[in-house]
Amino acid sequence: MPATPDASEELRRRLLAETGGEAFFDAAGRGRYATDASAYQLMPLGVFVPRNEDDVAAAIAICRDLKVPIAPRGAGTSEAGQALAAALVIDGSKHLNQILALDAAARTVTVQPGVLLDTLNAHLRPHGLWLPVDIDSSAQATLGGMAGNDAGGARTIGYGSMVHQVLSASAWLSSGELVDFGPVPSLAEGSRGAEIVARLRALVQAHEADIAAHWPKLPRRGGYNLDLFDCRNPRPYSPDRQPNLAHLLVGSEGTLAFLRTLTLRVQPLPAARVLGLIAFKTLAGALEMVQPIAANFAPTAIELLDRSMVEEPTALHTLLVELSGEDRVALKSQLAELEVLLGEMNHHKCLTPVIDDAAKAAVWARRRGALRTLERTQGTARPTAFIDDCSVPLSALPAYAEALGKVLERHGLGKPAWHGHVSLGMLRVRPLLDMRKPGSKGGAALMRKLAEEVSALVRKFGGSFSGEGGDGLARNEWIEWQFGPRLKDAFRAVKNELDPLFLFNPGKIVLPSKMDDPALLRYPPRGAPRAYKVIELKPALDWSAWEQGPESTGTGLASAIEACDGNGTCSSVAEARCPSYRLTLNEQHGVRGRANTLRLAQSGQLDGGLAGAAVHEALDLCVGCRACRSECPNGVDVARLKTEALAQRAAAQAQPSRRDALFAALPEAVHSGLRGWLARLRERSPLLARLGEKHLGLTARRPLPNWRKDSFWHSAAGPFDSLEATLAAAPMAAVLFVDTFNGSFETENALAAARVLKAAGYTLHVARKDGGHHCCGRTALAVGQVAQARERLTALLAALQPAAQAGVAIVGLEPACLLTLREEAPALGLGEPASAVAAQALLFEEFVAREAREGRFRLALRPAGAPLLLHGHCHTKAAGALPPVLDVLRLIPDAAPELVDTACCGMAGGFGHEAEHYETSMRMAEDRLLPALRARPEAIVVADGSSCRQQIVHGAQREALHVARLLERLIAA
Repeated sequence: MPATPDASEELRRRLLAETGGEAFFDAAGRGRYATDASAYQLMPLGVFVPRNEDDVAAAIAICRDLKVPIAPRGAGTSEAGQALAAALVIDGSKHLNQILALDAAARTVTVQPGVLLDTLNAHLRPHGLWLPVDIDSSAQATLGGMAGNDAGGARTIGYGSMVHQVLSASAWLSSGELVDFGPVPSLAEGSRGAEIVARLRALVQAHEADIAAHWPKLPRRGGYNLDLFDCRNPRPYSPDRQPNLAHLLVGSEGTLAFLRTLTLRVQPLPAARVLGLIAFKTLAGALEMVQPIAANFAPTAIELLDRSMVEEPTALHTLLVELSGEDRVALKSQLAELEVLLGEMNHHKCLTPVIDDAAKAAVWARRRGALRTLERTQGTARPTAFIDDCSVPLSALPAYAEALGKVLERHGLGKPAWHGHVSLGMLRVRPLLDMRKPGSKGGAALMRKLAEEVSALVRKFGGSFSGEGGDGLARNEWIEWQFGPRLKDAFRAVKNELDPLFLFNPGKIVLPSKMDDPALLRYPPRGAPRAYKVIELKPALDWSAWEQGPESTGTGLASAIEACDGNGTCSSVAEARCPSYRLTLNEQHGVRGRANTLRLAQSGQLDGGLAGAAVHEALDLCVGCRACRSECPNGVDVARLKTEALAQRAAAQAQPSRRDALFAALPEAVHSGLRGWLARLRERSPLLARLGEKHLGLTARRPLPNWRKDSFWHSAAGPFDSLEATLAAAPMAAVLFVDTFNGSFETENALAAARVLKAAGYTLHVARKDGGHHCCGRTALAVGQVAQARERLTALLAALQPAAQAGVAIVGLEPACLLTLREEAPALGLGEPASAVAAQALLFEEFVAREAREGRFRLALRPAGAPLLLHGHCHTKAAGALPPVLDVLRLIPDAAPELVDTACCGMAGGFGHEAEHYETSMRMAEDRLLPALRARPEAIVVADGSSCRQQIVHGAQREALHVARLLERLIAA
């Protein structure tokens, strides 16, 4: 149903006027919803985020009036393009995410469609219950999306897919009617639901012969569930085998109705589980065992694992078999029986039992982590989902795998990493295809050839082209191939009955597009009408580490941006570490949303490129915490990309703002007596603070750091030695890198570090600079002044290089500054000096922990006399350097340090001082950190970051100590 030319503007106006939701109609706002985890991109007409059910009903009415189609969206994690359409995208994940009712005795739960699977299971766990649809994206997948896709996962063989869990649903039709979908006998006579059932019965009766001839008897096979009256799934849809109208909506991909609520059947958590890891020398040997294991042992999972998924692989191929029940002893006995069966089939001594709970969790975690690694992008060639969903009967699996391997080799794609839900007859094969490459060897052409050849195999072996991941854009066109023209027409009749306006999710299941249509691809090839092309620019940072191959091609920045594949790991509410996303739950402020914004900008799809307003707005709340780098399975580093974007924006401006110039010049300013006097005066004068907010953008609501007269640089104190003496004393030696913050605002930290190391017997040197101090350039990088940062860092590296080349540790106190030496210096293209210093750069805690392990650091300490509560700096966490901090605290007698489970403190250098970000900064602190500190008034608070300590003092009125100061206090007399 095409939209009228003026519909978008009228749609935006009416949504804002008639609802309380958020509406996005700008290019960036729409572009962030134009992709999911698939190979496709389809620009929506707009995006609507409803606050409540009334907003949804109003939006449907408005769209019906304006003839604008609707695309329901959950987490946007679909791998076949199910949530993409030239329509109004309605995102229910932000607000329509409530668990409405739980009847633990009846084992039912009613939810809104935006509830995440992990959130529901966390709610159910105390009741001994769970929803056993165990998909890999459980942390971010919404239940509405899972129902729309009939999600299954690794444990489908044991518990079924979503269709087996759905008891009833309430949903809007495109007419605006709110209809109850449930067990057919429960539908009121004369109701709209009963009317739909009557027409469906007639339709099914008219197509009985076609269903008998073309309907695969497999767990999942695409299309609409016309078999709801006579289930052809190996597992009945309902335990009582009663037809249920709600099952028509499951797997319909949002094309028939818009879900309001779902009522689900939940299961008791199994009292016991055991795993068996079975190693095989050949793929055929592994796959031949799937059917006998499934037939003889009632497993709850059978997974084929690639060797990267097994901690200590003893063979190329491994089957993971899970048995569940009430009695662990009985399950262990079944494993013994399984071992006997394996021996009878000439697979001797190949089973490893996994009984311990922690070991079992580690097996599943390793499988999931390796799965993400296998699906990482590799340059412009990407693992592409389209044949990975094909399924065949278990008896045909070995022959299908052999034939599939030959197809891939014939097309030069090599041997895949064989893995997948083999209990469903599926092999998760995702060929590396470069969609940007044109012609017969290009990704789109290969996609077509592979699909045609693999579909012939699927038909030969009696399988289904859609096995578990749904149809979407990737497999839509194969519905007629699968079911035949008459059932294709029957599916259209179902669509006409429930959605005669064709309002919901156009182009899915009915009226499909071609899977390789260049107009639908995220990266259309050269020569296509919308060919993907990266705007040429000179990067400010060195991105060569992201390039593929030994030679630099200048494509590293594009690769770093395009690394995001849309899987949405970053969008899990429970697990997300990005503080701005946790705070807003807005796609714009998540890792995926930012990466998409940058990709659209660098390819000319947003005005201004990387220096444009859309990029600036998307990155505005990024605090540079680097959580994204470890959180994202593809390693998208938004913090560094923000530095690049700031540099491009700075280059496009005539001059920096007053505030940016002030931040960048901080290392010089701390040596200015006049500026120090003004800073101290500002703390005593509310008027001066307000003037600073008005003219410099520095909030008057927060004190500045303590601009001290007795800075480290102006102090004669400090037991420091010459460089020569320090080098001669190695390994009992170190160079102390004193940064701007600890040297100027917290002198006691630098002096404490020196006294602790001296007391432990170390010779210590500090690199000094006439008229100032050496700086890492962090404050300049924070505002995009890369050239200035490079100049400062070059001078610092020159001062530190002699010690680094001699193997003497460079020890720093401030994580943001010390880790600049390890991470930013190489990215600034500073060559061998940067590499040499990076190799020796250690945080104070890392150095002490290392020296203690090697027996050199010996210092008698007194007990602290109070609990120790540690808040870790974001950069320390991202660098994996928190364990050494805890190790050092454990050197204190009787200490049992506790790590506060926090995201960023919200201060982030200058961010918390910026007037427009003060409230956001405090909300970030209140997310976890400040409540945790208030709950433990008796504890000593330890924080290694200067900004963190400022935020704790300001927000909790608590002193926070650097580890060096704590150790100094506790040195035994």
